[in-house]
This record gives sequence, structure tokens and C-alpha cells, in this order.
Amino acid sequence: MIYLDYTAHMPPEEAALEAFCRAERAYAGNPNAHHQAGFAAGAAMADFARRAAACLGVEAEELIFTSGASESNNTAIQGIAHAGRLFGRHMITTPLEHPSVSGCLTALQERGWQIDVLRIDRQGRIDLAELQELLRPDTVLVTLSAVDSELGAVQPIEAAAELIRAYPRCRLHVDATQAVGKIPFDFSLADTVSLSGHKFGGVAGSGLLYKKRGVDMEPLIHGGVSTTLYRSGTPAVGLAAGLVTALENAVAQQPTRFAQVQALNDALRQGLLRRGVRVHSPENAVPHILNAGIDGIKGAAFRDAMDRHGVCLSVKSACSVENTPSRAVFAVTKNRRQALESWRLSLSHHTTRAEIDEFLGILDAVCEEMRS
Repeated sequence: MIYLDYTAHMPPEEAALEAFCRAERAYAGNPNAHHQAGFAAGAAMADFARRAAACLGVEAEELIFTSGASESNNTAIQGIAHAGRLFGRHMITTPLEHPSVSGCLTALQERGWQIDVLRIDRQGRIDLAELQELLRPDTVLVTLSAVDSELGAVQPIEAAAELIRAYPRCRLHVDATQAVGKIPFDFSLADTVSLSGHKFGGVAGSGLLYKKRGVDMEPLIHGGVSTTLYRSGTPAVGLAAGLVTALENAVAQQPTRFAQVQALNDALRQGLLRRGVRVHSPENAVPHILNAGIDGIKGAAFRDAMDRHGVCLSVKSACSVENTPSRAVFAVTKNRRQALESWRLSLSHHTTRAEIDEFLGILDAVCEEMRS
């Protein structure tokens, strides 16, 4: 099997699995319980928060452990929306957001919030002039992905944050799921930031939400204080241990891993272009994601054919609705046919050059099959 879907899920690292198992065996108590077993588990959670904060350049008290980026995105967006509803019900976003963001905004829109969607240029970046035009006194939230999960486009978060500062009641939420552990990201630019452990080698079901000190937000999950006011429930000590271990490794090895993936992306992009494959990802996209398409072949049909040959790739985000055009590809191409023909390859430091070469050979065979 050739696995080229690391953007959807990266298998957990051995170190993360070992940390998960150690924590599950070591801490018998509920971290919320008021006895020695509970205090020990609670102290472990506090230590994991301190270690994660050191990696991300934030304060431990600003981190909320969650089940993943989908929960983090919903907690931030709905929490900020409801906390700020007396000041305004206007929000700004992009057509590139993950379904956990766009779906959350749609639900709010149905309950009376107004959502404006920014235009995207051919490089997959937002129009900052349009953002400035759309911002207004009743705007309570701008939500952007640091790195788009389908194209790999990197957004100008620092420039956007500078514009938003002129509106003190407006918050900036950033979905950094595809950025953390892959490229540098400054958490201080945003009011809330989401990430998911299984994107960089943690155990699936683990995530973090950064909430800057002083940001008002209503909790999404009610029912108790737990380790934070903003997320009720029993903290998962083992999942936190796995996430933090993988995060520390990803941040420490980020430059080396990035260079390795960049070399693989260069070889892959050149191989696709030589074969006349259309590449949608911009040149300045993160190297971990490469979106492409072949004239006359639907993306879903291509994915299924490649799967029969032992190659795993995606059409869109794994959480997207099947058999619909890619919103991200349509945003940059304005071509519905190309958006239906698109598919995504995603790489990691686990990918090898031999796998890239084998994929290109299988691509030739599949194209011949599908066109015959």
C-alpha cells in the first residue's frame, strides 16, 4: 500500500503511543476527583498543558484539551458568537474552511447570524482589501484557516490580524490544524486557535484549543468545571500525553521534516506536470499538500481506481460531502468541472521517494485504463 493521505490522518508515532499507554496505566483517578489518585492525574494534566504551552509559545492556562479540531473549532466559533451576540451578529470567513468551520457557521446563519465569505485569488489567498471593506462595528468574528487542507494555501494571518485590531469587539479564530508541526505559526496573532493531535502523530481523538487570556467565550459543553470552565467532561490523560509527546517531536523536528517533504513535493509536482496533469496547489503552498486533476476524469473515480491499485489518496477533506465539487478548487479556478475532477495527495516525513516514483508509475497505468 502507498499511503498519500497524511492530511486526513497521520498514524500515531510510537513515542506517542507509548506515552498514551504509560499515562493510562499510571493514573487511575479522574483528574477532577478530590483524592490522591485524582490529584495525581490532575497534576499530570497540568504538566501536559505546561509542556504544550512551551511548544506553542503560549500560557498553560490558555490551552483547553479537546477531542480534536472539529470540537475546538465549534467551541471557539459558537462560544465567541454567543458571548458577543449583544454587540453584533456579523462574521467573516472564506470558502476554504474545513466542514467543522463552514458547517458551524451555516448553523449560526440559520439562527440569525450574517456570514460574509471572502474572495480567494488564484494563489488561494484572501483579498485583504476586501476583508477591510467587510469589517464593521458589529463584526464579532473572522475565522480563517492558517493552511487550507485541500490546496495547502497559506493565508496572510499577520496582515489580517492587523486589520482586525481596529475593531476591538471582533475576534480572530484560526484553524491551524494543517499548520502546527509543519510550518511556524505565531499563536499570539489570534484570539483562538484550533489544532488536532492526529495530524502530527498524536492519538486520534485528541486536540487543543488556544483561547487567549481575556477572550470572552461561552462553553459548548456544559455540565461541570473540570480542568477548565470552557470544556466540561473527564479529561483524557492518556490522549493528552500522546498529543503532547507528538507535538514536542513535531515542533523540534519541523525544519528537518519540512525540507524532506519539500524535496518529495518537488519531485511529485514535476512528475505530474510532465504527464500533463493539472496542478491546483499554488507554488507557495505548504509542500505537504498537492491538489491536482486530470481532464475528463472525475476525482472520485480516479481515487477509487488508484485505491484498487493500492494507493490511498483523497478527493477533498475526509469530512467533506462525497460527490460534490471541491469548494477550494472552485474558489481558485472558478471552474466547476475542474473542481469535480480534483484530488489531493498529502505527504509527510514518512513518505519515501520510492513511493513517489511508484505512484507516478501507477498513475500512468490508471490513466491508460480509464481512457481506454
